[in-house]
Amino acid sequence: MPVSVAEIGEWSDYFVATAGASAALAGLVFVAISINVERIIGLKGVAELGLVTLLLLIGVLIVSMFGLIPGQSEHALGAELLVQSLIWSAAIAHFVNRSLAGVGEGEGRLASRLVLPLLGTVPYVVGSILLLAGSDMAMYWVFAGMVGAIIAAVLNAWVLLVEILR
Repeated sequence: MPVSVAEIGEWSDYFVATAGASAALAGLVFVAISINVERIIGLKGVAELGLVTLLLLIGVLIVSMFGLIPGQSEHALGAELLVQSLIWSAAIAHFVNRSLAGVGEGEGRLASRLVLPLLGTVPYVVGSILLLAGSDMAMYWVFAGMVGAIIAAVLNAWVLLVEILR
């Protein structure tokens, strides 16, 4: 059973909440980066980690904004999210790759720098494809991408604010 426009509209409260939350969290990440900017710039790959963190949160904001466009079809939302998620995933992959320069072999940070961004990128791609296909599971994948991006960003923000000082 395909997702109907009415069902997408039922997600509007969620999109409003995630737009506000992701914008607020992005602002806090800017503050965290500014507090430790000298240390962040001095550590190889950490500035890129900060950018990945911001991109994950701004991605949630943009997905929320697309989800709030009134009266659009699931096909239109799927197309918008597919284009956005592919562009965002490519940008995040580029900066993740650059952030790995500061991580040595065998360090636990390597896995977190690679795995965490996947939580906030891959589910969007899956969800957008499912929206285009008319699947009733599509919006739950979009939801998973939004939650994954916020979790990854919060964990990265902790690194940017606290862990780099250790």
